[in-house]
Amino acid sequence: MTKEVSETGWNFDNSYARLPKVFFTSQNPTPVQSPKIAIFNKSLAISLGLDVQNLQSEEGAAVFAGNKIPEGASPLAQAYAGHQFGHFTMLGDGRAVLIGEQITPTGERFDIQLKGSGRTPYSRGGDGRAAIGPMLREYIISEAIYCLGIPTTRSLAVVTTGEEIARESYLPGAILTRVAASHLRVGTFQYAARWGSEGELLELADYAIKRHYPKVEGAENRYLSFLQEVINCQAMLLAKWQLVGFIHGVMNTDNMTISGETIDYGPCAFMDTYDPATVFSSIDREGRYAYGNQPNIGVWNLARLAEALLPLLHENQEEAVTLAQDKLSDFAQLFESNWLEGMRAKLGIFNVEENDKSLIKDLLDMMQKHRADYTNTFRALTLNKPEETILHGTTEFTQWLEQWQARLGRQQGSKDTSIQLMRNSNPAVIPRNHRVEEALEAANNGDYSVMEGLLEALSNPYAYSSEQMEYAALPAASPRPYRTFCGT
Repeated sequence: MTKEVSETGWNFDNSYARLPKVFFTSQNPTPVQSPKIAIFNKSLAISLGLDVQNLQSEEGAAVFAGNKIPEGASPLAQAYAGHQFGHFTMLGDGRAVLIGEQITPTGERFDIQLKGSGRTPYSRGGDGRAAIGPMLREYIISEAIYCLGIPTTRSLAVVTTGEEIARESYLPGAILTRVAASHLRVGTFQYAARWGSEGELLELADYAIKRHYPKVEGAENRYLSFLQEVINCQAMLLAKWQLVGFIHGVMNTDNMTISGETIDYGPCAFMDTYDPATVFSSIDREGRYAYGNQPNIGVWNLARLAEALLPLLHENQEEAVTLAQDKLSDFAQLFESNWLEGMRAKLGIFNVEENDKSLIKDLLDMMQKHRADYTNTFRALTLNKPEETILHGTTEFTQWLEQWQARLGRQQGSKDTSIQLMRNSNPAVIPRNHRVEEALEAANNGDYSVMEGLLEALSNPYAYSSEQMEYAALPAASPRPYRTFCGT
């Protein structure tokens, strides 16, 4: 029997709600005073099978605010745990409600979550609400990451609530509708291992496998194969972050997804000046989540997943530990393989030579030494305009250019093929921090045109169009480093 789809296109099937009750609490969002749509992602809505015109109405705003629950939805707040800056704690959706899982016209399944939708049993004293600035930041950065070709959660809409929330001052409230392959996290498995039974951990693992990695269902040790798949996806994801200079900012285990998607855009930002020690988050005073440390944190988080899965890997704990360690030891090679392949592409190299790593390292060392802009250095090389980089005129860069050109000359294929590879691998634009702040400031004053212009420039970051030129410009010099803050 075919399920009837609502007039607005909502087509929910709530598989997570069929898991044991320990993993969630049924919870409706808290209604708000006067919701209004601030920004709406039409192309994403269409891909989800939703009626764009209908959802841009007052009824759509009511749904995105949680004032109206769509037919077939089963709202709930998820329970999970996490290592936050290395310290383990009980967590959960403290200000978010999963309203349901949308089944698209092509049969794909996506979580639809309202972020900032009120208190839940996991709020730990918070008010469950969110301010307009952090919600719009997540919208901008998540869409930019998506357009860069990096796996990510996405943003369907942001609504203002008509209410003010108390932070350091009173700020306009907002709710973001987040779309995800799922919200299963490393922290979900940590929670199951700590507060659930082994049977409940088993059910969660089987659910994750069926939802994300069905190809391992028939494996001899399906849970070990599952761990390997998550390791593979995270190695690829982290390499992609590094290749575009993205700094997540808060890589706690509750912010690492089982699906391999980027999630939780709090104190995130893109690096301008190349420096592996770059940190933007105001609370990361020790540099735990610095740009250059992200791969190390990635494997640390994966080790926490492996620990949670130990009872399922083998009945003998020592053997289970050995199996897990063997898989985790693959991460460094997997990450480097993905990263090297991406760096070769950024330099127009499509075959492999033993000295490629040193060629790449020499360029990055020069960039760090001379405080070169990461994105624009590769942009200049792509456009064959090395004179546009701060490195131009130095003896070491001149020598490096000669080595690079000689390397390109040793591979089969035309120069045009290399140039196209570089254009497909080096974004002409990224969401520069000063441009994001400019868009958020205008939006706070009711002007969304600046944000819309930025989103349009970021929608095809590899276009190298004349319209993108202004968005590639660097910010004015500042005596203070740029700082980001956790979205509250």
